Amino acid sequence: MELRHLRYFIAAAESGSIRIAAERIHVTQPAISRQIQDLEEELGLTLFERTPRGLKLTVAGQAYLREARSAIAHLESAARTARRLSSGTQGYLRLGFVENSAWDGIVPDIFRRFQREVPDVRIELVPMNTPDQLRQIEAGSLDGGFVYQYAPLPAAFDALPLATNNVLLAAPLAWELPIETSPGGAAGGLASVSLRKIADWPFVTFPRAVYPIYFDKLIGSCQELGVTLRVVQEVSTEAAMLALVCAGIGAAIVNSANLGRPPALARFARLSDLSIDMPLVFTFDKHAANPALARFTDTVKGRSPSRHADERRP
Repeated sequence: MELRHLRYFIAAAESGSIRIAAERIHVTQPAISRQIQDLEEELGLTLFERTPRGLKLTVAGQAYLREARSAIAHLESAARTARRLSSGTQGYLRLGFVENSAWDGIVPDIFRRFQREVPDVRIELVPMNTPDQLRQIEAGSLDGGFVYQYAPLPAAFDALPLATNNVLLAAPLAWELPIETSPGGAAGGLASVSLRKIADWPFVTFPRAVYPIYFDKLIGSCQELGVTLRVVQEVSTEAAMLALVCAGIGAAIVNSANLGRPPALARFARLSDLSIDMPLVFTFDKHAANPALARFTDTVKGRSPSRHADERRP
């Protein structure tokens, strides 16, 4: 049995006439008659009564028409789904992101735009640090991720630049800052502090194992200033670092993306003598075959890269 058997049968049943069915589906009458006869022989039953007024469905034919229509509807639905999956307008994406990148600015804007443009693609968002994202993209368990790139990516990866943040000082609200620039005069409304002047402060940071490349860059930049951070506690995330800052355990050097969600018991300040570019990119395996990913990267490419998020905020 072939699909055309069902289509010819349905056309004849709905028309009640071989002639009308032939005109409707643009097939010759003998072809329709032959296909219906073949179908009846294969099924071993009579689908139509041939009368002077035309065709009349038998009881078996009526039941078969219901099932044939259902089968055609399922096949057409399957074809539509396949076309939508192939074009990337339907599907599933599993994307990683560093949490602070999605609190404000370009990343949540990309998610909103994509959901408006392609509402039938389901996105699972997984918060994780940059090294974990890169490992999972390489393993195929993530389709892509929003990461901070401090070193060349694997050869199979592509990267779309989004923004460049910088580092900030986060200090307990109760601590007095040796401010160099008044808050009203600093770019972005932030006070300015010299790291050299607070070199004896206790600091909280994260273990080198979390992100060795960035850790070495941070510690190396501090050492170039002649500063060795007095680390009193290490935690694995910036959120945990900021919690310790709020508790008065120590100060921290954090990503300026945290300005999108300032803690109530901490204050941020610009570091006048320390600057570390933190390039935010969307990265993915350029050989990935997921059409929904291609749609998503089109949305990402539609956004213009920006620089220094901390300077754009009041």
